[in-house]
Formats: sequence, C-alpha cells, structure tokens
Amino acid sequence: MAVWQGGPRRSRTGRRVRYARNKRKFEIGRETTLPTIGAVKKKPVRTRGNHRKSRLLMSNQAFVTNPKTHTTSKTDIITVVENPANIHYVRRNILTKGAIVNTKLGKAKITSRPGQSGVINAVLLSS
Repeated sequence: MAVWQGGPRRSRTGRRVRYARNKRKFEIGRETTLPTIGAVKKKPVRTRGNHRKSRLLMSNQAFVTNPKTHTTSKTDIITVVENPANIHYVRRNILTKGAIVNTKLGKAKITSRPGQSGVINAVLLSS
C-alpha cells in the first residue's frame, strides 16, 4: 500500500479538511527499507526528476573513520550493539543512522543513512 505524504484529513483542532484538489503522484512516499547484516545487496530506486538512489538492503561492510588518526578503512560488521532509533532493531541487526555496531576495529557509530545513501559510513568510538 502506498504511503501518502500530503496533509492530514483533519486540522489541529479536529475539524474535517476538504481539499480543493486530489492527491498527486509526487506526494506518494515509499515504505522504509530496513538494512540488515548480510552479503552486500543494493536496490536502485528512481526518484523525482529521474534521479537515482541506491537503497541498501543488506551489508556486512562499513567504511570506518578513526577520528584520532583521520584514516578511513573498510571493515566487516559483526553485530549491532545498540540502536537509539528502536531497541528492537538490535535483535534484528537492523542498520540505521546512529546505530552502534561492533566491527573488527572496535565499536563504531553509523553516520550515514544506509537506506537512502546505499553505503555505511561510521566513526570509531573511543574505548
């Protein structure tokens, strides 16, 4: 089912809003993709203006930056340790922005939006 991103049918006070026009195609949204840990799998998505986004469906690799040495290296993700977006995402190993993951280099915080950018960038946390 499509997600509509237009205005609500009711105002803040609760009265019914009667629109002077119908729903438009550009107001349709998409369901969220929840990237998990696994073999790298991406899905290209057409966006408005015939642009492209690369949705990340699964990944087990991240580009981790060490803030002390200012170096970035590609490393494997082992598991999700903490996710402030939703506590249940930890059990399902869902990768979102702000999630703290355990990598081979140590714990890192994801700084990119994998469901929209198609890549996982992270910053190494000081231990």
